[in-house]
Amino acid sequence: MGEEKVLIGVIGGSGLYHLDNLTFVRKVNPETPWGHPSAPIVISSLPSGTLIAFIARHGIGHTIHPSDVPTRANIAALKSLGVRAILAFSAVGSLREEISPGSFVLPNQIIDRTKGIRPASFFEGTSIVAHAGFGDPFSNGFVKWLESRVARVLEKEGRGIKLFTNKCIVVMEGPQFSTRAESTMYRQWGGDLINMSTLPEAKLAREAELSYALIATATDYDSWREQEEAVTAAEVFKTLKANADTSRLVAETILDDLQAAITDPNNGHIFLEEVGKMKFSIMPHSVQQKQEDRDKLAFVLPEYFSGTGGDDVSAA
Repeated sequence: MGEEKVLIGVIGGSGLYHLDNLTFVRKVNPETPWGHPSAPIVISSLPSGTLIAFIARHGIGHTIHPSDVPTRANIAALKSLGVRAILAFSAVGSLREEISPGSFVLPNQIIDRTKGIRPASFFEGTSIVAHAGFGDPFSNGFVKWLESRVARVLEKEGRGIKLFTNKCIVVMEGPQFSTRAESTMYRQWGGDLINMSTLPEAKLAREAELSYALIATATDYDSWREQEEAVTAAEVFKTLKANADTSRLVAETILDDLQAAITDPNNGHIFLEEVGKMKFSIMPHSVQQKQEDRDKLAFVLPEYFSGTGGDDVSAA
């Protein structure tokens, strides 16, 4: 098509359904082997010309339940546009007193409390097996790059919003919130935050070899504070708008720097840290693997499945 590739994808969570100060370029709605994304992807331009691909995780008007988000289609569609780094936003509950509502957090670990009903791998339902490494579920280089820049934006905004780093997020199935017993248990496990959206998103970004980082915004204290009412959707909504406004400010401030970093020949490797890892995760090619499955996976991993098996890496 001759169109410039979009290197940065932004996934907006609850309350963050668009970005500000961008010039609309086009909407695309790629059909992937896993269906269409949550909503048409909006490609916009920063004043500098940097292109951003934005997708609303829960669809236009927030119509998609957490368990029903077509995450495989979302990640595959972003990669098909040329995206190399995904900056995801999500509203979260806080499991720690110091992470008060309104706080921003860059987590570095995940505890999976989903129930296995969300497709969590591009390889599910195929004749090809892969075991992606997930010890560090977020892209460490990307997260470190974000720390000072997000902190600077929050300080400049002047509302006293704190940034926390090196925290663990629990991802639950939902759509109901936690019981008090569950919320207390997650604290004992070492959880600092809780949401319903980061998985399988982070796992699928890893399989697609994309850099992935999460900016989490606290809206409530979940249900562990015995002296207070348990979290409700109404309580979440009170904090959601202010958090979303600040998230938009963070995004519009750092996205140009992110584009420059990705394309910097000296530092761009930071955003390539996941590239090549699936080479060591995919089981060797065998005659039992179906060509139709290889063709399907070639959409998201053309590096390994673009051929018939004689030349690609998984044939080794």
